[in-house]
This record gives sequence, C-alpha cells and structure tokens, in this order.
Amino acid sequence: MIEMAKKPERMPEKPVPQRVLTTDYKLRILDELKEARSSGGWGASAAILRREGLTRTQVAKWERQRDQALQPQKRGRKKTRSAEADELARLKRENERLQARLAKAETIIDVQKKLSALLGVELPTNSDGEEKP
Repeated sequence: MIEMAKKPERMPEKPVPQRVLTTDYKLRILDELKEARSSGGWGASAAILRREGLTRTQVAKWERQRDQALQPQKRGRKKTRSAEADELARLKRENERLQARLAKAETIIDVQKKLSALLGVELPTNSDGEEKP
C-alpha cells in the first residue's frame, strides 16, 4: 500500500509585534524623504522606504496628517447668536404663526358668508358699511 507523506507539523506562529512609530520618527523620515526628493537622485526615496520597512501609503498618510496639523484650527466655544438675532428669529416664528391663524380665520369668514347667503340671512354691517361676520 502506498503511504501518503505526512505534512510536517507547523510550528505555532508567534505574533509579530507591531511597531510603535513616534511623531519624532515620522517627522524625521518625512524630512529625509523631502531631502531625497529634492536632491533628484533616482531611487533615493525608495531606498529610504526599503531601509525603514515603510510603504508609500503610510508616508502619504503621515504627510496628510502633518498638513492637517499645520492648518489653523478653530478653538474655543462656538459663537452664540446675538440678542438681536434671537429676537428676530422669535418674531419670524410668531409672524408665521399669526399668518397661519389669519388664513384659518379668513377661511371661516368665507364659509360664514356662503352659509348666510344660502340660508338667506343678512349679515349685520358695521358703522363703516362693511358686513360683519
């Protein structure tokens, strides 16, 4: 009978410790890469990446982080609105509420006029000569 060759047993893999890269290290590498790029030497920046065991995407991410850190950030509390702005907003809300109420009242008055016309009831008039609802 043919015996099948046994696969060698694998040794349990040890987890590779993750490197902790400090800000100083990242800035130093970015400075080296900037110098290598400006020198014009072909492959100089790639040699630095190989030496340090880094990828271009990591370095690009570091550059973005550095650029964002250099941008001015808004600090402190957000500005609150002035008293005038608060009053204006309140008055606008009140105006909308009153206009909606007026539209309802005008609708009711129109219905009352039509109903009185159907029933043949005369509406009383004011001193101005206008009809009252």
